[in-house]
Amino acid sequence: MEIARCIGLPAQTDAQCRVLVLGSMPGVASLQAAQYYAHPRNRFWPLMAALTGLDHALPYPQRLQALRARGIGLWDVIGQCERRGSLDADIVRGSEVVNALPALIQQLPHLRAIACNGGTAHAAWMRHVQPALDARAATLPVWSLPSTSPANAGWSLPRLIAAWQPVVAALAQ
Repeated sequence: MEIARCIGLPAQTDAQCRVLVLGSMPGVASLQAAQYYAHPRNRFWPLMAALTGLDHALPYPQRLQALRARGIGLWDVIGQCERRGSLDADIVRGSEVVNALPALIQQLPHLRAIACNGGTAHAAWMRHVQPALDARAATLPVWSLPSTSPANAGWSLPRLIAAWQPVVAALAQ
């Protein structure tokens, strides 16, 4: 498989965001559809339905609106990279261009936590973003949560729901 230059999706958030969910870089299906978590076996939308009550069968724009209305924003740590296929393991180390997360976080006065969707997103956050944060942003909790990707098939939806409970707690604050 050929190495491709991947360019991510825009941030989906607003000033009322309380939890920012960060992936690493959208997979091929998501990039082609221009939709976060578009792969049919990705458990992100069913997980959000279980955690927040949103209807994951809604059309994509309404799902995004429902997520924002519940105080959840979406983006990725990596804005551009070189990669073969969709797997995080196939991202070419050193090719990553990080999204402007410190600037975004400054625009989110109600932000309470960062939820990294998977270990690669968390590792990229710690390597590229954490050192660039201002004092307020550096005190935010940052969770490394199990990935909703179909590649993380060992985690059932009920296990994901249990592991992602910190998101529910942060939204309730």
